[in-house]
Amino acid sequence: MDSYKYYLAIDIGASSGRHILAHLEENRMVLEEVHRFPNGMVEKDGEHVWDVDELFRQIKLGLKKCAQLGKIPVSVGVDTWGVDFVLLDGDGARIGNAVAYRDGRTRGMDEEVYKIIPEDELYARTGIQKAIFNTIYQLMALKVKKPEHLEKAHTMLLMPDYFHYMLSGVAATEYTEATTGQLVSPETKDWDMELIERLGYPKRIFQRMVTPGTVLGELTAEVQAEVGFNCKVVEPATHDTGSAVIAVPTDSDDALYISSGTWSLMGTELMEANCSPESKANNLTNEGGYGYRFRYLKNIMGLWMIQSVKKEIEDEEASMGNQLRGDGAAEADESVEEDGQEI
Repeated sequence: MDSYKYYLAIDIGASSGRHILAHLEENRMVLEEVHRFPNGMVEKDGEHVWDVDELFRQIKLGLKKCAQLGKIPVSVGVDTWGVDFVLLDGDGARIGNAVAYRDGRTRGMDEEVYKIIPEDELYARTGIQKAIFNTIYQLMALKVKKPEHLEKAHTMLLMPDYFHYMLSGVAATEYTEATTGQLVSPETKDWDMELIERLGYPKRIFQRMVTPGTVLGELTAEVQAEVGFNCKVVEPATHDTGSAVIAVPTDSDDALYISSGTWSLMGTELMEANCSPESKANNLTNEGGYGYRFRYLKNIMGLWMIQSVKKEIEDEEASMGNQLRGDGAAEADESVEEDGQEI
């Protein structure tokens, strides 16, 4: 094993994930990809969901590869996309599926929310653009369609928070990720509990808010036994764009960025959120950033269309392949004698 200190970043997007080891070498940051794996929504129980069990298996597999390389990280942190969450009961067991933001359960839930708080007031209060998949609408979908899930729930963890919980056993909510859901105050930088109470969501499920750099703890004994080492679990900016935007120069007030993935995000950084009617009219959003800066940005289609076409082509090719294999199997059956030996 060499003498470098390694730090492991696990970046999970809507179509793939990767483990990147970083270390300093002669005052340069050296990055090494040690593991990459696919991701995507799957259908289960009539819902579009994330296979979080498989994703956590891949997280541990990447950790094992670090051990195999002899490059044990000092710390590990996970970032993902925004808004989606997992509910846990009092024993820490998952309730229902990890439903994906593109599922149709939030259809019409905006109107349910606006019966309680008008849309203009909601924007002025949170600074977050309307997107029908935001956490605020997903929770309303549960309240309306599956209230028993909220009644049983003791903990809500957004996607990266859930993986950190599985790694460390510690439940917390990271600020940059939480802001994407439209339930955080840009003034207090914390859950807007008055809003949450008005909406009728159980306050107990909302965990303490922490910021990037917070040390949650170490790997659980179970994870240590499986991957072969221990390290710290440290919160990055757990929203993937929140981590990406840290690289934007902060010495200029007119620096713009474009961060591209499944979505493309174009914007700038502000020290104070712009929650004005004009900002709302332009559908701009004020997501939380590192150091309590605000990612003032606009969502653009991004690569989702390309990813969708690619999946359709792959599915069609797989279907054709299965059909050909089926035809081949039928022909093989016809060429087998009664004693089971192929001619």
